[in-house]
Amino acid sequence: MTDNHGLAAASTSDIAAAVARLAGASASGVPCAPVRDLIGRDDLAAAYAVQAALTRRRLAAGARITGRKIGLTSAAVQRQLGVDRPDFGVLFDDMAHADGDTVPAGRVLQPRVEAEIAFLLGADLAEGPLDAAQVRDAVEYGVAALEICGSRIAGWDISLGDTVADNASAGAYVLGTQARSLDRFEPVDVAMTMSVDGEEVSAGTGADCLGDPVEAVVWLARTARDLGEPLRAGQVVLSGALGPMRPVSPGSTVTATLSGLGTVTVGFGEGAAR
Repeated sequence: MTDNHGLAAASTSDIAAAVARLAGASASGVPCAPVRDLIGRDDLAAAYAVQAALTRRRLAAGARITGRKIGLTSAAVQRQLGVDRPDFGVLFDDMAHADGDTVPAGRVLQPRVEAEIAFLLGADLAEGPLDAAQVRDAVEYGVAALEICGSRIAGWDISLGDTVADNASAGAYVLGTQARSLDRFEPVDVAMTMSVDGEEVSAGTGADCLGDPVEAVVWLARTARDLGEPLRAGQVVLSGALGPMRPVSPGSTVTATLSGLGTVTVGFGEGAAR
């Protein structure tokens, strides 16, 4: 759906309509129809234009950007959603939760959880080759994380364009407490298990995240720079799922264990699911 110059094929009015549809779902708590009828299934320029417009709305309302999330890095997750490439979204301050927190019912629409490695950046990733060596130098530490994905689109009926427009289905995130520098663990070798209410529901390794979580951050750093919003020191990067994401219900507790990084846990409040 893009032309030879990578420009959005969708019209300005189509993009505005997609923004309004997703913003309405977020405000009302009622999931909406997909937006691919407006912007196409795989017109990434249009989809990221929608995401950027929604980000501007959030910032104007007082939200603060805390980092980025990389989505669709696991082959298992790609199979679940029928896509073949990663995407990214923006993390805001009101998405952050501490280890052991309970996320109130309805805070995230149609929640699904996945376990991953989060990195805190100690340096900008705005210039230079943005290769693996530069990314490793820029990482201050890694930590176990749970990402609570949420879709404003009813039934998670999403194409790549839908999820990109919908901020890569970002909802909330939880960081563990055992921070480790990269001289103390190797992301590609991390083994992960995730349980819901004590039952294991997902497993994987760092190699399941685009072959290496560091390479996922390389992809993000280059993509973000190309789009004019490079990664900055102090930002959190959720590097992508190490295994399949799983749905959760009100009252559930999710715990992930990542070798070398310990555990991270989140609960979900009782109440009507949205």
